Amino acid sequence: MDRPSSSSPLPSLGLPTVAVVGLGTMGAGIAEVMARAGHEVIGIDTSDTAARRAVTALDQSTARAVERGRITEAERADTLARFRTFPDLQAAAEADLVIEVVNEQFEVKQAVFEALDLIVKPDAIIATGTNALSVTRLASHTSRPDRVLGLHFFAPAPAMKLVEVVSTVLTSPEATASVTALVRALGKEPVPVGDRPGFIADGLLFGYLNQAAAMYESKYATREDIDAAMRFGCGLPMGPLALLDLIGIDTAQTVLEAMYEASHDRLHAPAPILGQLAAAGLSGRKSGRGFYTYEAPGSETVVADASTPAVAGTADGTGPAIRNIRTVGVAGSGTMATGIAEVFAKAGYDVVLAARSQEKADQAVARLAKSLDRSVAKGRLTQEQRDATVARVTAAGSYDAFGDVDLAVEAVAEDLAAKQALFAALDRACKPGAVLATTTSSLPVIAIARATSRPRDVIGMHFFNPAPAMKLVEVVRTVLTGDDVHATVRAVCLKVRKHAVDCGDRAGFIVNALLFPYLNNAVKMVQENYATVADIDTAMKLGGGYPMGPFELLDVVGLDVSLAIEQVLHKEFRDPGLAPSPLLEHLVSAGCLGRKTGRGFREYARR
Repeated sequence: MDRPSSSSPLPSLGLPTVAVVGLGTMGAGIAEVMARAGHEVIGIDTSDTAARRAVTALDQSTARAVERGRITEAERADTLARFRTFPDLQAAAEADLVIEVVNEQFEVKQAVFEALDLIVKPDAIIATGTNALSVTRLASHTSRPDRVLGLHFFAPAPAMKLVEVVSTVLTSPEATASVTALVRALGKEPVPVGDRPGFIADGLLFGYLNQAAAMYESKYATREDIDAAMRFGCGLPMGPLALLDLIGIDTAQTVLEAMYEASHDRLHAPAPILGQLAAAGLSGRKSGRGFYTYEAPGSETVVADASTPAVAGTADGTGPAIRNIRTVGVAGSGTMATGIAEVFAKAGYDVVLAARSQEKADQAVARLAKSLDRSVAKGRLTQEQRDATVARVTAAGSYDAFGDVDLAVEAVAEDLAAKQALFAALDRACKPGAVLATTTSSLPVIAIARATSRPRDVIGMHFFNPAPAMKLVEVVRTVLTGDDVHATVRAVCLKVRKHAVDCGDRAGFIVNALLFPYLNNAVKMVQENYATVADIDTAMKLGGGYPMGPFELLDVVGLDVSLAIEQVLHKEFRDPGLAPSPLLEHLVSAGCLGRKTGRGFREYARR
């Protein structure tokens, strides 16, 4: 049975009747959003249990809204009356908009679309909630491809503001405009995207999650350290492995398979561990076990299992000895060196801050004092604490002043030759038994250690900027680092109230190895004209919970710094998918380095 196609907008843009097919967690959430916004909602699911659960969810959420004074009891009754559930698709016959949210399997969705095409009104729009499958292919199985599009809500739908509106090459502009206006009227933020697996948010997110799974599978770092690194180092609300458990490992594998089929980018090829866990039924929270083990299926409470690390302080005392650290030397005079010196001084250590000249060292200590003054003004420190902290810091114009320090921390420019020269100087100046640490974020620590006669005393301590505020320190052992040196630095991190994570000596460690491929992929999206800088930043902040969008972050970090890190990652891992985007290279060549030059991916007012 053929239906004439139509390009007219939704017949009742103000309050159309919306059918939601599939009342799982996402479908029920979308139904709630629509009903609470005043739409007549037809919920369709063959499972009576799912239908009852969706009704209960709306009943409970509206009851909470009444308790909090957000709606009246009468408004609640009207909302509940607008939501009706049915067991078959025929109930969608009078809907103006149908949103399909069934299982993420193409054959299942295809069957639903073919059936709906014969049932719904000629001018109705059919939308799919897929985040991985081809909307264009689904549209081709109807007689109205101009009225088929994607509506990708994010879980939990009532709380998340982002909705990706997916137009295919066949979708009419009128249909897209009608649905976009509807999404905006819901109080959501519509972001227009084209039809490719993952769209914006998941297209960037799942590549990053896949890299994290591969990192864990290679035993480079523990699940706890990977998750803590991304939470404390990037300010993310959740670590990648915990997020995979929440999303569902089977779902993640499906999305990545679709992305790889479209891109043939090895970074999208699902990490084998995802397939292994999914095949074993260990799909995450919903099954009670994934990367972590949970109290019960569906629970968010993590319980200890065989992979849970021992609690600090429970050892029997047979571990490596910890060296006594009383005095710390910080080499450098820039922002990072000043911040690190502040961290140690506030924790009670005596600090020698040494630079290439006395003047530079004095200026650095003066900046440290101003930073503490701001903390006093904000009530974070008392004047007495500020004065005591400053008194612990001594400025020096030569590294010879490090003769009696127990720990020397280097924080100079990210240049291997410069760091090697400095470590050779520290080797001469520092006493035997002193720990020598580098803050490099991308260079091989072993190459720096080999510039000394004591490589077993050399380790990486990668602080994050601004050091006083950021809780993470990546502790980087080389193949020559002594066990006692590692144990000592872990103990120091604890004393300065930083969260230490262990990393092997390879490019990017944990954070940059996961962060910069994600940033690079965002640049590729713009380069390919798939989405705008503004839309990508919006999608990642609203859909992924990121504190900054990728382009905001790139401009803050500096495009030259970002390019250098991406080049190091590409050189180390030799993966074509890690090759820096030509657009990033062109901007750096043009001197557009971000906020520090007034122009990067955006333009900034000169100070």
